[in-house]
Amino acid sequence: MEGIEKITAKVAQDAQADIDRLTAETEEKVQAIRAAAAARAQQEANDIVEKGRMAAAERLERLSSAAQMERRKLELGAKQEVLGEAFALALEKLCTLPEKEYISLLAKLALKASTSGREQMIFSQKDRNTVGKQVVMAVNEALVKERAPSLPEEVAKSKVGAFVDKLVHNTTAVVTGTGLTLSEETRDIRGGFIMVDGDVEINCAFETLVRLQREQMEKTVADALFQS
Repeated sequence: MEGIEKITAKVAQDAQADIDRLTAETEEKVQAIRAAAAARAQQEANDIVEKGRMAAAERLERLSSAAQMERRKLELGAKQEVLGEAFALALEKLCTLPEKEYISLLAKLALKASTSGREQMIFSQKDRNTVGKQVVMAVNEALVKERAPSLPEEVAKSKVGAFVDKLVHNTTAVVTGTGLTLSEETRDIRGGFIMVDGDVEINCAFETLVRLQREQMEKTVADALFQS
């Protein structure tokens, strides 16, 4: 019996040793699996964080670019508005010149625009009623003076000279056929005039002249207004 007990004890001892060894190996494997899982989880977490950081950086860059673009657009819009106001003010000043200066300016423009000396001048309804005739007369006088022979100064200063000078001018106007006329037609313009000769029209409306000047001078005016 004693021998059987020893054998049984030995078997039990060996079995416990195997159990302890297997338990230790299993625990070691479990720990390794846990460590690997933890490492993978950490790596995945790091990857997610990095992707999130990169996505946030990209979004920030896009938002920054969009903000800069919007800022430039707003700045450009503001500059265009200021430029528009500047040229609108110029147009307003032209249209509200004192009558004498206004007539003189229109006459000078018409003198430059006239090619045949027989054009019709079309004004706004307001200008036709107030200054149209005076402008046409001023231009015609200037055109006649350009074509009429000049009298000697000592003669022109005398009363007879003045009469002769007027007679020469009137004769010149008749001979050359010089004479702009005031058209019955009116146009919806703020100031200036339209000069018509047959099928040819020369647009000297102030809004048109200011617009053309803006196209030519906008950069120069912008540099003057917005210089740093």
